[in-house]
Amino acid sequence: MHRVARATRLRQSSSHQVIARRRCGTYNRTVNYISEVQSGGGVPLYQLKITLKWSKPPIWRRVIVRADMPLDRLHDVIQVAMGWTDSHLHQFVVGRTFYSKPDPEFAGLGSETLNEKGYTVAELAPAAKKKFIYEYDFGDGWQHEVVAEKILPSDPAFKHPVCLAGANACPPEDCGGIGGYYNLLEIMADPKHPEHAEMKEWIGDELDAVEFDLNGVNAVLKQLKA
Repeated sequence: MHRVARATRLRQSSSHQVIARRRCGTYNRTVNYISEVQSGGGVPLYQLKITLKWSKPPIWRRVIVRADMPLDRLHDVIQVAMGWTDSHLHQFVVGRTFYSKPDPEFAGLGSETLNEKGYTVAELAPAAKKKFIYEYDFGDGWQHEVVAEKILPSDPAFKHPVCLAGANACPPEDCGGIGGYYNLLEIMADPKHPEHAEMKEWIGDELDAVEFDLNGVNAVLKQLKA
């Protein structure tokens, strides 16, 4: 895959518009790659809000990543920030376009899936307020809405992704999706429920639906590349 970037001056300031052209096999396109790049060549930072769809109260995280972060590494950030265990397949979705790891098993079954390693955060959200979907575990169907809240100036001191805030615990893996999760919470809250003992044994501990360890998340994110 080859990339050619051309910067076009829009106004007498430190900002530039970048148009990136990619060729991926027979698939060609021109995209608005990054809305603003500092004149010194630094890469902007994206403030993303990740919200688990249909969660009430919302289960969400706010993170900072580089605009040029490939989607396979954004996947790692979302997994850590949310609290998933990366035990299932995933994909990014923009309209009818899908981005994921290449899987020969699903080749030729309909919609084209692009290799997530060749695409970046800024390509999926080329401007502030743009959004896309991150889906994890196609069985349980955990869909996350990812919104580019802000595009921030580059920062030479930025070395790794950072989680700024968040609320509420990540659901347990394999609990049946958002509906299964809330059903599980009801069972766990009622010691007289016929499934209470079984579910408590399965969980292995008390289930705290509001727990979120910001420091713990950032300790792991610190080990990832920006």
